Amino acid sequence: MLYQFVEYQRALLAPFTAWAASAANAFIDPASPLAHVPGASCFAAGYEMLYRLGRTCEKPSFGITAIRRDGRVIPVAEEVIVEGPFCRLLRFAPDTAALGPCTAPTPAVLVCAPLAGHHAVLLREVVQALLPEHVVYVTDWNDARRVPATEGPFHLDDHVAHLQAFIRRIGAQALHVMAICQATVPALAAISLLASAGEPTPRSLILMGGPVDARRSPTALGRLAARHSLAWFERNLIYAVPQSYPGAGRKVCPSFLQLAGLAAAQPDCLGEAYWDYWLDLVRGDAERAEEHRRTCDAYHAVLDMAAEFYLDTIQIVFQEFQLARGSWQVRGEAVRPQDIRTTALLTIEGDRDEISGQGQTQAAHDLCRGIAACDKRHLTARRCGHYDLFCGPRWCTDVYPRIRDLTGHDT
Repeated sequence: MLYQFVEYQRALLAPFTAWAASAANAFIDPASPLAHVPGASCFAAGYEMLYRLGRTCEKPSFGITAIRRDGRVIPVAEEVIVEGPFCRLLRFAPDTAALGPCTAPTPAVLVCAPLAGHHAVLLREVVQALLPEHVVYVTDWNDARRVPATEGPFHLDDHVAHLQAFIRRIGAQALHVMAICQATVPALAAISLLASAGEPTPRSLILMGGPVDARRSPTALGRLAARHSLAWFERNLIYAVPQSYPGAGRKVCPSFLQLAGLAAAQPDCLGEAYWDYWLDLVRGDAERAEEHRRTCDAYHAVLDMAAEFYLDTIQIVFQEFQLARGSWQVRGEAVRPQDIRTTALLTIEGDRDEISGQGQTQAAHDLCRGIAACDKRHLTARRCGHYDLFCGPRWCTDVYPRIRDLTGHDT
């Protein structure tokens, strides 16, 4: 009933939201007399905030059409390589004709976006930073409420299988894999299983801010999982999708509950984004306001997660720590990170990460005993929270340079 109640609330707020949007436009439209009254920009900013608080945020697009390289504007092509009910594999690539015939081969990076609430577009800055020197593939997870129930369930094992299939499709020999947040666990499992089966593994694996071993420096999510049984999560956080969506009847962890949890865990992050956006609107700085608007949209663009996947993650990652303890089996196959030998490992953490505590990602070094010490690297980014790892100034100045050093042009 909670999901249906939220839908009723959205329907009731829709007229008010539309009115707020119209009022905001009236105070900024040069043809409107209201745009010329004293304090018009303040009124417009206030109504814009009301509109954004009441609206339903649809999934935004990446909107990356060009990049700058060597002082030139290079067009970027975005295409769907694999289309599945639960995930799309996107490919972003600079126009090779514009780069010229003497350009060195461009390395490929598979960005494994987390299936933990937000859409993959939250990693837009990551894709933009990589593109001048890489071909970028992105796992674009679909909203479970839009996946018909006839497509069947989606488990954590299925996430691992998707990543294995994508690595094989792209080709492991010339590929670097970057996994962020929740995706670090299935990414490490996927490459472990490839290694155990004697299949080629990627040139490098980059794990950023993820719960490889959630026993280390447990955060609020880890403590919550420790306090409650799996049945408690199923009873309190799992609901059926209403009839108004294609996935009607599918059991999910709804997006509005996830957004509430994220906002509670990081109130400063969301508050600062909206404050900066409001100030830009008041000042009339349209360019900076657009940047902050995109940030707010990406933060609010959340998706429903399939119930079985969410509960698997709680049990396997945060309650039983199966990867860290060496007891995890994916479709009957043991996950053995120690079998990885030819893949370089880079782990990255933030010293102020309130989602994945310090040491949780670095734990991969202990698990990947087959990788030579000279092929293992670790970075703890200073004054860096969870979201700072992949967006904002810390990503640009501290994190990405270390990734570029590892994934630069192959020789």
